[in-house]
Amino acid sequence: MKAFVSFWRLNGEPLMRTVEYHEVAPQLVLMAFLHRVVDGGGTLDREFAVGSGRIDLCVRAPGFTMGLELKVWRDHMADPTPAGLEQLDRYLERLGLREGWLVVFDRRSGAPPRGENGETTHETTQAGRAVTVVRLR
Repeated sequence: MKAFVSFWRLNGEPLMRTVEYHEVAPQLVLMAFLHRVVDGGGTLDREFAVGSGRIDLCVRAPGFTMGLELKVWRDHMADPTPAGLEQLDRYLERLGLREGWLVVFDRRSGAPPRGENGETTHETTQAGRAVTVVRLR
């Protein structure tokens, strides 16, 4: 994720200032980054939940599987972390994984800065799965 944060700073933040559809830019930038990661012999599976504000991603490489949930926190919304943890828990169960990642792009107009590397916390789902939560501005 450190490599992605650097990629985001170089590509995502500038993109946010130039595209008309800035609400989808965070997801597109993360998927572009992950495509580069799996290009040498893995796959990136995407499951879009249209209208729900989320995207499930599964990165598969030989001997490695990682489940991710992406959320965008927009103005006039509650923190999407609790719902994201619940959704990711179900997704990880379907994948047979004990841990995963929740990436929250905080796009609120008055959101606090998240630091150079974003903000990372570690949570546990109701089913006891370990989740690394990454928040990016």
